Amino acid sequence: MSRLRKLNRRQAALVAAAAVLCAADAACALTGHLGLALTVLGVFLAGVVALMMLLARRLTALLAANRAAQRDVRQVLDQTQRRLLGAVEEMLLSAGDRHRELSDALAAQQKAAATGTDRLLRAQTGEIEALVQLFQGFTPRAPMPSSGGFALNPTDLLDLLHLIRTREPKLVLELGSGTSTIWIAYALQKSGGRLVSLDHDPGYAEKTRAALAAHGLTDVAEVRDAPLRPVVLDGRSFPWYDTEAVADLREVDLLLIDGPPEKTGPDARYPAMRVLEDRLADTATVVFDDAHRHDEQLALRKWVETIEGLTEEGEAPGRHAVLSYRRIVRQLSTAQ
Repeated sequence: MSRLRKLNRRQAALVAAAAVLCAADAACALTGHLGLALTVLGVFLAGVVALMMLLARRLTALLAANRAAQRDVRQVLDQTQRRLLGAVEEMLLSAGDRHRELSDALAAQQKAAATGTDRLLRAQTGEIEALVQLFQGFTPRAPMPSSGGFALNPTDLLDLLHLIRTREPKLVLELGSGTSTIWIAYALQKSGGRLVSLDHDPGYAEKTRAALAAHGLTDVAEVRDAPLRPVVLDGRSFPWYDTEAVADLREVDLLLIDGPPEKTGPDARYPAMRVLEDRLADTATVVFDDAHRHDEQLALRKWVETIEGLTEEGEAPGRHAVLSYRRIVRQLSTAQ
């Protein structure tokens, strides 16, 4: 009974029709109407066959739909698998390329670091060797400042002292005092020259004067206070040393340009040759420190182009440039 209750209307109608046909067939058989009974039985069997054919058709359609759904699912799975495999393959290739890039970058960095370390070690070794040669050439009478106190590095300072020994200048003008002032004074004490150093910082100038006194070099070297004043050249104003500090100087054989500091303004050292050319000896040497910097290179190029008799002495081995100056005197002829 519970199963009958679960039948829908169509199924219930078919069951009822089958029951009616069976009852009719039984009644005909009991009443002796065998022909009618056979007819009813034939109709019932025909209905059963029709129903079976309908069920077979329905089952065939369901089977075909099921097969089509399976094909669609397989296609979707195949496409998903191909896409997944392609994405994984692309990811692996990208990871491999990235790994190679990182490996190459790391190798390049390691090579650059090794090269930089080698250069640094060679530079430090050269500075130490130059420092040793400096102390071998002179015996200081008082403690010298550390190598970090050099305005010039030891290698450039060694070259400068070599110039002093070989050219024996009688008057050296240094723009910017410091530890180099003491070394230059020692060299000039041997060669019989004199040093005048300018400094815009009174405190630093006093420290240098005290160091000269401690080393017993005040007879050959002096530090003059020269505050920065505006100097107008080519329509531009430059902060440069007060020219009163050099008003009494003539015949400067060696000019060392190591100031004013770069922080005082752009092209801070450009006025040096323009202001001091008339105070140089007819034949003089000019040493320009930090000539590797951009502003200093521009100033150096402009000097050589505009000042007659000023030429570079080849390539300097360090950060400084060495120039030769020979005054050119033009004589005016009088028409007869």
